[in-house]
Amino acid sequence: MMNNYHSHEKEITILENIYNKPGELRQRDLAEIAGLSLGMTNAILKRLSVKGFLTIKRINNRNIHYIVTPSGIELITKKSYQYFKRTIKNVVYYRETIEKLVLDIKTRGYEGLILKGSSDLDFIVEHACRKNDLKYIKEDGIINNIFLLYSENYLPDSEVQGENKAFLQSLLL
Repeated sequence: MMNNYHSHEKEITILENIYNKPGELRQRDLAEIAGLSLGMTNAILKRLSVKGFLTIKRINNRNIHYIVTPSGIELITKKSYQYFKRTIKNVVYYRETIEKLVLDIKTRGYEGLILKGSSDLDFIVEHACRKNDLKYIKEDGIINNIFLLYSENYLPDSEVQGENKAFLQSLLL
């Protein structure tokens, strides 16, 4: 049984896909996209119709056409706006956390920082380094008096020891 949050997310996923590909998706396609059984997808489609977010039009015995209503479009837009706000809030949090770390690195006397491994946050790290006049290097290798920062997607070698390293992943959790 799905909880309300999970069910609501699946409803939005189904609505968005119908809206983005009008007339192209069958119930089986929607079930696969949403990761649901055909029966659960059918129940969600009926629920969306009852709520007024979706119109179901039977073309013939084998084909059904789904149309997102203006209320459904409004729901998609509202959900997208909430997602955008949450994303911006997270970016601000990450930026503040990384800027504090970079400032701490600077006050401890380091001249730069190496970000080892790929990161979705590398642009924030680079900006914070420039703002604090620290060298920013995005590659492997250790240079004297440079702070080494591992991205959230990189697991360091076990032999790397010492105070001159931090894990972006642990800072952001």
